[in-house]
Amino acid sequence: MNTLVKIIVFIVFSQILNAQDISGQEVKVKINNLDSNKGKVYVALYNSEISFLDNGFKSTKSVINNNTCEVTFKNIPQGIYAISIYHDENDNNKLDSNFLGIPKEDYGCSNNAKGFMGPPKWKDAKFKIKNKSVTQTINL
Repeated sequence: MNTLVKIIVFIVFSQILNAQDISGQEVKVKINNLDSNKGKVYVALYNSEISFLDNGFKSTKSVINNNTCEVTFKNIPQGIYAISIYHDENDNNKLDSNFLGIPKEDYGCSNNAKGFMGPPKWKDAKFKIKNKSVTQTINL
């Protein structure tokens, strides 16, 4: 009987620990200094260098209040991530650019990474999630 109780306790604790791993962490993104409250902010979370600035692992959009906005991605597993955002000020669902391909609307990345003669690099924007939630503040 004592062995049966130990096995049941072991199974219950194993399930609890697995549930914690599955639930993951939160990634909170705060965006400051937007030019206006017009339009929306699109936010993408990337989980690999290959998909960075192309195909987000998770993405969302947010309204703007007082030239700031905030979004939270939930249940994010441990790993290496990066974030990109853009302010779709004219609300046409895309990042507008000029004839040279230079963005006309504000954009940014995690760690406030900046690009030189091109978009920011993964190595500058990446951050680690390990056993605790993360907040990234992007200042435009």
